Amino acid sequence: MGALALAGFVAVGCGGGKRQDSDEPSGTFPVDVVKATFPTKQRLAESSELQIAVRNAGDKAVPNVAVTVESDEADQTAAAAAFAEASDQAGLADSSRPVWVLDTGPHGGITAYTNTWALGQLKPNQTKTFVWRVTAVKSGVHAIKYKVAAGLDGKAKAVLAGGNEEPAGTFTINVSGKPASARVGANGQVITEPVD
Repeated sequence: MGALALAGFVAVGCGGGKRQDSDEPSGTFPVDVVKATFPTKQRLAESSELQIAVRNAGDKAVPNVAVTVESDEADQTAAAAAFAEASDQAGLADSSRPVWVLDTGPHGGITAYTNTWALGQLKPNQTKTFVWRVTAVKSGVHAIKYKVAAGLDGKAKAVLAGGNEEPAGTFTINVSGKPASARVGANGQVITEPVD
């Protein structure tokens, strides 16, 4: 009897049921990107913050405000991660090579989607800030682009307030190959100073 009950439980729990996107409303949701910052000059091994603050500029709640971050390199492929670029070296199992190491992402924002973080419902006039802490590991000039969405399933579309443009932007960053010098202070704390 116990085995039959367990088999029935497993059968009910696998697949079927309603679609994942069935609860996401269709429509457009106006938003403002009130802050988009990422230092344009960085150094190897230096930690930096990427911040994107999104405000609901409409009169209805945004179902699930989300931001997708990806490299804007000319040789970018779908395989590259958010803070990486694609390598054209032959024979690699994974062509994605990090430019930054992701130390922390937006708190509570992890999704099943590659390069996308979501912070839930955004009420009218409410602002939510996405913060990524990253460490540069490859020198050179690199570009990161971001795109704001109103949901994860494609039915709810974010648009800039007053228009039909997609809320998006690009950062161009110069990562210096000279790491900051570091020393230990009298209190045992690490003190970093830029090297020019």
